Amino acid sequence: MPKNKAILYQKYPVSSILIYNGATFLHFVLGGIGIILGYDSLLGYILGSVYLVFAFGEMYLLMPLKVCPNCVYYKLDNSLCISGLNIISRKIAREGDIKHFSNRARGLFCSNNLYIAAMVIPIIAIIPALIVNFSFFLLSILVVILGLLAFRFLFIFTKIACVHCRAKNICPQAQSMGFNT
Repeated sequence: MPKNKAILYQKYPVSSILIYNGATFLHFVLGGIGIILGYDSLLGYILGSVYLVFAFGEMYLLMPLKVCPNCVYYKLDNSLCISGLNIISRKIAREGDIKHFSNRARGLFCSNNLYIAAMVIPIIAIIPALIVNFSFFLLSILVVILGLLAFRFLFIFTKIACVHCRAKNICPQAQSMGFNT
């Protein structure tokens, strides 16, 4: 039985962009709050603040500067990618080369690894904090962050993002999830 081919979007629906960015924003903010509350000290404020700067900087500054210029959505007229970052990228970065798009997954500090780190750091940081400074509120934050991570991989990528992306045939992330076929 043949699989139905997904529609490739030139312009993602606003609802998809809001879900993607809303989940990202919530993940980062809850991660920062969880780190701050978990360590409940000057160290917690420092670690939480550094995490927030890293996570938001990686997603909303480094991606538009390093990844987006090489993406098909940068070049497509009247286009809007799942994150909407192609619009920001056009304003702050010069057009790159689509042949370099796969570089987003090359090297220890590549964009893909930094993206994953931004998602995983609060989980890794909150677990020891729970052991030392347990609270049901902090546990709830951790559970929500884990839920958001699962939601991202099981729903956002599979149902609203990667499956409809025009870059999925050259994207290492989409290839690793089997969406390039």
